[in-house]
Amino acid sequence: MSANKSYGSVSLVEQREMSGLEFVRGLVSGAFPLNTMAKTLGYDIVEAEEGRVVITAMASADHLNPSGTIHGGVAATLLDSCMGLAVRTLLPKGVVSTTLEFKMSFLRPVTAESGLLRAEGKVLMVGRRTGTAEGWLTGSDGKLLVHGTTTCLNLQ
Repeated sequence: MSANKSYGSVSLVEQREMSGLEFVRGLVSGAFPLNTMAKTLGYDIVEAEEGRVVITAMASADHLNPSGTIHGGVAATLLDSCMGLAVRTLLPKGVVSTTLEFKMSFLRPVTAESGLLRAEGKVLMVGRRTGTAEGWLTGSDGKLLVHGTTTCLNLQ
């Protein structure tokens, strides 16, 4: 986690005063605090541009499920976050969004040996009421571990 990052929240009133891209870039730069789930799972939002967001986290034995692999909820959180924030980067001032649904497909096991996990979300479409995106979770070797898709509801 970057030393210049803090944890907390930015109120919805404050979020609506800026474009989605301004908000997400503020999360990347450390100008705005990351949510407390980022602290819990140890992830960082490291890149943001129009329609694309990257989040990283180090795979850890602290994230294991009873089967000895990284809990699926970790992958779900990383993908839900990067895909939702990617949609957010294309929303104008005054509009925020929330996840309506998402789907994940596990292609390979995610283990503590997977190293630095990289979740990248890219927008497929953003309309007035909804936005869709897809995302990829890769390990430090660059191999695709999990693929996801999302639909987000845009709130005026």
